[in-house]
Amino acid sequence: MTETRIEHNGLLLGLIIPSDYHAEGISFFTDGSSSQQLGYMNRAEGYTIPPHTHNVILREVSLTQEVLIIRSGRVRVDFYTRSQEYLGSSIAGAGDIVFLGDGGHGFKMLEDSEIVEVKQGPYCGERDKIRFTPIDDAQVKMIEK
Repeated sequence: MTETRIEHNGLLLGLIIPSDYHAEGISFFTDGSSSQQLGYMNRAEGYTIPPHTHNVILREVSLTQEVLIIRSGRVRVDFYTRSQEYLGSSIAGAGDIVFLGDGGHGFKMLEDSEIVEVKQGPYCGERDKIRFTPIDDAQVKMIEK
């Protein structure tokens, strides 16, 4: 199965990589300018990635991007523009990976769910985000996969 990309006006708002995603080799879902790099590797037994360290490089991050790993349950992910306009929703289930790149987002747990979140730090508390009113369940429109 392939990933579901959620884009608006040329911006990657998010993508959902299903648990059964499969490809050969290495590929990245985000482009090189994204402050959060998300890639996929499929390597044969015995393949070696040489040991390495990463250089200290000063990077400027102006927008927090997140990766969610859905360990269990089902989660509805609601996607919004930066101006809080609702665009649509998608469902993520156990084993799926959700990348949140731009715009706004909200979540509704459709089942008891365990989620691992990865994002840039340091966390700036309430300065980090603007909260707004979510859509009603009656307004949900699903994004085609």
